[in-house]
Amino acid sequence: MTRRKQIYEGKAKVLFEGPEPGTIVQYFKDDATAFNNKKKGTVTGKGVLNNRISEHLMIKLNDMGIPTHLIKRLNMREQLIKKVEIIPIEVVVRNIVAGSLAVRLGLKEGDKLSRSIVEFFYKSDELNDPLITEEHITAFDWASTYEMDEIVTMSLRINDFLSGLFFGAGIKLIDFKLEFGRIYSKDEVKIILADEISPDSCRLWDLKTDEKLDKDRFRRDLGNTAEAYQEVARRLGVLPESSNNFTDEKLN
Repeated sequence: MTRRKQIYEGKAKVLFEGPEPGTIVQYFKDDATAFNNKKKGTVTGKGVLNNRISEHLMIKLNDMGIPTHLIKRLNMREQLIKKVEIIPIEVVVRNIVAGSLAVRLGLKEGDKLSRSIVEFFYKSDELNDPLITEEHITAFDWASTYEMDEIVTMSLRINDFLSGLFFGAGIKLIDFKLEFGRIYSKDEVKIILADEISPDSCRLWDLKTDEKLDKDRFRRDLGNTAEAYQEVARRLGVLPESSNNFTDEKLN
């Protein structure tokens, strides 16, 4: 596929003009960042793995009736996606205490929550993605009350589905981040899932040992980050069980 005009570059992905109106090519990089870009590095092959893992999970969600931006995977690092108007909110669903929730409230990491919690953060690297409420979101017209109802409902459905899917692969879904966008069709506005779902955006722990299989390995200097991503891909069936190593060609 001919490379088209770049329209955006983020911390982990690059977006290019798509081949048709209303489409975008999303390219997954090997760049790794943490703490709002204060820590930077490279995890070799991460983009290839995240492309395949996110494709796999988005297809599963599409099949269960959650609309997503995914059209198809183009190659080992690129997806063809629908062009959406991103809502400037990160939605975080938490099942077990970890990360900033533990720090903010002085809780013990690893404790199970009595019910899943949905939190909202304003997408702004300059402001370090501050925690916000639904009141802020509707008052500042980032999303309407109806749209927020849709987003929360979809987020909880996604949580239920992914929790079961990962449990079947021997993995606990601790928490994860979602982003949503709007698609306009004639007079209709539809909310759909965007961005990605991968070990970059999810906390994933081994069901038996609580070993971290996600970006916390990079954040906390635990090492073997690429191997952890490979393990997630293997357990989901997108990387051959026999592979101790991988190349872009093996996952194409």
